[in-house]
Amino acid sequence: MSSSTRDEQHQTVPLSVLLKRELLSEKIERPEIVHGQACQSKKGEDFTLLKTDCQRLVGDGVSTYSVFGLFDGHNGTAAAVYTKENLLDNVLSAIPPDLNRDEWVAALPRALVAGFVKTDKDFQQKAQRSGTTVTFVIVERWVVTVASVGDSRCVLESSDGGIYYLSADHRLETNEEERVRITSSGGEVGRLNTGGGAEVGPLRCWPGGLCLSRSVGDMDIGEFIVPVPYVKQVKLSTGGGRLVICSDGVWDAVSAEVALDSCRGMSAEVAAPHIVKEAVQAKGLRDDTTCIVVDILPQEKPPSVPHTKKPVKGMLKAMFRKKSSESSYIDKDYLEADVVEELFEEGSALLSERLDTKYPLCNMFKLFMCAVCQVEMKPGEGISIHEGTPNPGKSRPWDGPFLCESCQEKKEAMEGKRASGRVSSGSDE
Repeated sequence: MSSSTRDEQHQTVPLSVLLKRELLSEKIERPEIVHGQACQSKKGEDFTLLKTDCQRLVGDGVSTYSVFGLFDGHNGTAAAVYTKENLLDNVLSAIPPDLNRDEWVAALPRALVAGFVKTDKDFQQKAQRSGTTVTFVIVERWVVTVASVGDSRCVLESSDGGIYYLSADHRLETNEEERVRITSSGGEVGRLNTGGGAEVGPLRCWPGGLCLSRSVGDMDIGEFIVPVPYVKQVKLSTGGGRLVICSDGVWDAVSAEVALDSCRGMSAEVAAPHIVKEAVQAKGLRDDTTCIVVDILPQEKPPSVPHTKKPVKGMLKAMFRKKSSESSYIDKDYLEADVVEELFEEGSALLSERLDTKYPLCNMFKLFMCAVCQVEMKPGEGISIHEGTPNPGKSRPWDGPFLCESCQEKKEAMEGKRASGRVSSGSDE
């Protein structure tokens, strides 16, 4: 073989081209995260958690992610403060070690359920009567995972202007399914009786008078007010998008469309206080009014927001995977088609459904470790998550995952199978 032939066969790509490809790939894989927050306080019971550039070891490298949380307390601040300080650690402790990136992302929905329940269970030991809503967001590259209890909400606007709701509203007034769950678990749902048969205000859970069906804390209500979160996980295109996370002080005053329209073209740092201002101007300062804005942006692209308004997408799964028109501010050669892909969605309040063995990671739950509180158990001590479940299908009582005795008692109380022994008192939420 001639030397010229060998040179042709071993012709290499110029180093500058390889470096450019690698740099482009890195920029596409890792978005820039920019955030802003604002609050006008009425009761001083709203708290936020903003953690960017969190790190975890993956093989020989390091993977980064960001965490944003909004905690709207009621009957005091203790539950909101405790949840802010402990929820993330409880979620991370429920994720098995040594997972690659894709496995870690897939483990988040179940770990969030375990972390919420453990946080609530641990807070009960404090004997505090306050409670809190939670909207908890984890951003790992282009994947956004949202877990929520209560009536704070998270809304996504994709780079083409499509609006997606990533949280559920657990107000009894608007959620019939939750009303049925509570009454079947032994609670009562009705309006405040002012005497003489007159009923006023929103639907509430009795005893206690809480307007919500899910929260963390609320020792004085009943175990049927569960901490099991609605979880939705989506993957953005590399066009990115904007997250708006607000307490009910905002959403009671303005719609998602109004909030997003009002701050279009603004940076996240400017958008958050502007949304709060819009809400207060619309209804006055009736409640703590808090907003977090998170922009998930392609690197080295202008920190802008969509200029093209599109219809709001509902919570149906069919709303995802719809291809959009070209973005108005993103280089189309740089990015993939703008598609918001749903990876996971579940809102059941039953732990047997949220922590079941159909989970794709066979090592998500260990045989001798509680799936909720992560305490180690001796062989034979664990109680299957499926024990006592009606129509368990193919699941058997000896199938995992397993709970320790105290977490099994918590599970039974949440399902109305065990008295919680809580003391009732009024609630202003």
